[in-house]
Amino acid sequence: MSAPAASKNIFARAFPTPAFLSPHAAGVDVSDTSIKWLALLPEKIGYRVSSYGEQKLPEGIVVRGMIADSGAFVNALRQLKVSLRGITCVHAALPEEAAYVFSMQIPHGTSREQAMRMIEFEFEGRVPIAVSDAVYDFDVIEERDADGSEEMSVTVFPREIARAYAESFASVGFDLRSLEVEASSIGRAVSSGAPDEPVTLVADFGRARTGFAVLKRGIPIFTSTVEIGGDSITHAIEKELSLAGEAIDTFKNEQGLLAATNPSQDKDKAKDKDNDQSSKGMEAIIGTASALAGEVVRHYNYWDTRRNEHGERVTPVGRVILVGGSANLRGLPDYIAARVQAPVSVGNIWQRIYSFDDAIPPIDRRQSLEYATAAGLALRGLS
Repeated sequence: MSAPAASKNIFARAFPTPAFLSPHAAGVDVSDTSIKWLALLPEKIGYRVSSYGEQKLPEGIVVRGMIADSGAFVNALRQLKVSLRGITCVHAALPEEAAYVFSMQIPHGTSREQAMRMIEFEFEGRVPIAVSDAVYDFDVIEERDADGSEEMSVTVFPREIARAYAESFASVGFDLRSLEVEASSIGRAVSSGAPDEPVTLVADFGRARTGFAVLKRGIPIFTSTVEIGGDSITHAIEKELSLAGEAIDTFKNEQGLLAATNPSQDKDKAKDKDNDQSSKGMEAIIGTASALAGEVVRHYNYWDTRRNEHGERVTPVGRVILVGGSANLRGLPDYIAARVQAPVSVGNIWQRIYSFDDAIPPIDRRQSLEYATAAGLALRGLS
């Protein structure tokens, strides 16, 4: 991203450090409720997770991705530094809520300097902030298409938000190697990046919100956020079934949307009780699941039906991938697939990190969905 001289080392991507010279760095994912981290070390085949974890953040320190209490946030970063045990280089993500992501075409062979100037010309029609108040950068998606041009993804952030994160990390002695939008990190983790990979709609189903991103070869060309999260499911189950803690997670992960709704003909009271609980659980879950599925359908249909000036389909979506801790709800992929009429699956954040034939990740499949952003950040500069 373009940035003032004091921050240029954070945002510039023109001359990345070769992977074999890159220092041991951790991917750090900051949300309103926690800081998650994951660090990788290269192995002969793939990588090894050298450190990972989650640090809870009290309410009000980070709000909608923005640092609301800088002093408390810096204190949290000091605790993180202790947990990282000597790792001082980090890659971090910026909040998607504040980002502006779009794709544009440039002539083949355009220099980086020319491309940055072309992006500035696009600000008036695409970004509601001034060039002087923004930091921005791009990734090339396709080096040459049918008409000889290049397609690139552009990400723009308000300068003050980026500076607040950069200064906070620097104040505790972290070497912040990069900042990027969460969707870029997730795309790096769950996408192969292959030319023939279908355009993908990713839904990051979190506790309070869900982030959507359209990925082309793993690179975001669109992002948005909706106020739908898994906490509403948790609260509903807690109220309807009088469950708490791990019992709620067990119900979501083992029954979820597959909870029985047809009472058993068996008059056994225990079975009737189980069916009654399942039915109430389904009622508690279905509202949020339906709202999420509706947003997936809305985003999918918009991108799937777009046309260019010649009336040709552009960026038709080929699949949906779910990540985020709340994506563990059992039956959710099938439920959404039935609504959107497209393949829906849970993301695999290990595809670029581990070969399951050679090693078993230290984080299980369900928990790993919470680390999609951190994993993608950790891969930056290594893959």
